[in-house]
Amino acid sequence: MSITEATQTSRRAGGRAARVAMRAAPLAENVRPVRPGLSGGQYRPLSEAGVRRIHEAALDALENIGLANAPKSGIEIMTGAGAILGEDGRIRFPRALVEDMLSIAARDITLFGRDPKYDLELTGTRVYYGTAGAAVHIVDVEKREYRESTAKDLYNAAQLVHHLDNVHFFQRAMVCRDVADNFLMDINTLYGCCAGTSKHVGTSFSDPSHVAGSFDLIHMMAGGEDKWRARPFVSNSNCFVVPPMKFAEESCITMEACIRAGMPILLLSAGQAGATAPAPLATAIVQAVAECLAGVVYVNAMAPGHPAVFGTWPFVSDLRTGAMSGGSGEQALLTAGCAQMHQFYGLPGGAAAGIADAKLPDMQAGWEQAISNVMAGLSGLNMVYEAVGMHASLLGFCLESLVLGDDLLGQVQRCVRGIDVTEDSVSLETMRSVCIDGPGHYLGDPQTLSLMQTEYIYPAVADRTSPKEWAEIGKPDLIARAIERKNRILAEAGGPLFDPEVDRAVREKFRIYF
Repeated sequence: MSITEATQTSRRAGGRAARVAMRAAPLAENVRPVRPGLSGGQYRPLSEAGVRRIHEAALDALENIGLANAPKSGIEIMTGAGAILGEDGRIRFPRALVEDMLSIAARDITLFGRDPKYDLELTGTRVYYGTAGAAVHIVDVEKREYRESTAKDLYNAAQLVHHLDNVHFFQRAMVCRDVADNFLMDINTLYGCCAGTSKHVGTSFSDPSHVAGSFDLIHMMAGGEDKWRARPFVSNSNCFVVPPMKFAEESCITMEACIRAGMPILLLSAGQAGATAPAPLATAIVQAVAECLAGVVYVNAMAPGHPAVFGTWPFVSDLRTGAMSGGSGEQALLTAGCAQMHQFYGLPGGAAAGIADAKLPDMQAGWEQAISNVMAGLSGLNMVYEAVGMHASLLGFCLESLVLGDDLLGQVQRCVRGIDVTEDSVSLETMRSVCIDGPGHYLGDPQTLSLMQTEYIYPAVADRTSPKEWAEIGKPDLIARAIERKNRILAEAGGPLFDPEVDRAVREKFRIYF
């Protein structure tokens, strides 16, 4: 029998076995091949000495360089805890102060979903994938063009995430460009995200004055302030620093308001190596760590133990042009290195991966998204932001790419899970029975059937047919299949995931654009 004939025989038998397995395999959460919160940590680009050296350099930077431009309230909070305001206006952080604040910082936190089954347990090297960003365009794959993103696009993206098993949270991925009023833009962003999914949501506020009104909406969605504070299901993505080493005054004031209101904080430092962060990858991590450690001091001096994610997000420049290169190998290394620093401090951490520089979901996008997502997961990064859907170095978001990304992240998480070596998995009994007494192949064997659902993951959109089968079913294009799945999910999703009375009350109080 030739290799080709053997392959065809295998496909036919495998197809029959798959149909049996789909009916018979257990589907309990603990035996699914991939699931939220798998533990990574197998990949470590930094040596232990390198991690320690980055830590020491970050402490030196905080003590000797410090950060400028803190708001008056922030100066009072941080100096009250022991930070030093210099004559040059920069706040410097003694080593002992940083260590004291690290000792009381929140660890092993939970980011809640409105539905408890979507809660994210940020502990150790548990890994969760989701969206993020502020794309100003939506990618129209059928017309191969970019247009301005709208509130309805954001809502649709949230609906898709709600039905994609391998995307675990939804942080605002695009800007509602059709909403001219900034307060209403923040309201529509918040409501669009939460109306589309009951997974954990991340959002930001364009002005500190918008926080109070936004919490009126949050309390309506939660069913009251007490229920909100018991299970805060939205976190604040807060760019509290403007690299290099400056506080962002308005964002800091927003952060203070969110902390008082009980909202978890993503402390986000987003320098760009070679531009707003040092060009050496190690020093770019040093600056990001220093800035986020300043955030740890800020948050815990104000509210000890408040839930905060250590958000080192150093990005990469293509040094030939200065343009951002989110899909580069250097970006993947930075993200993985940052994950090691989060683990060194024992803090819940987040960083960016999965960004494509490619303008469309093509082969370039595939390798850019896959490499950085695999490395982020294998490094044990708790929150992998911008993991799917993001193109043109964060300028464009693509709904079809989001759908394709669900398949991609399934494969990524299978890599994160690794290979289970147990007494059963390395037993030779099945091998002996097949080779000596059996048919000479494992197709249809009870062991094979029992593992088809628990050991292997299968894509929803990607094509694994033979060339002959592919031709027989009309030579389907991957993008066409993604469009089909996107449309099917949105058609079946229904309306906002709120009681109609809540939705009616929200729309009476605020102008909602979708």
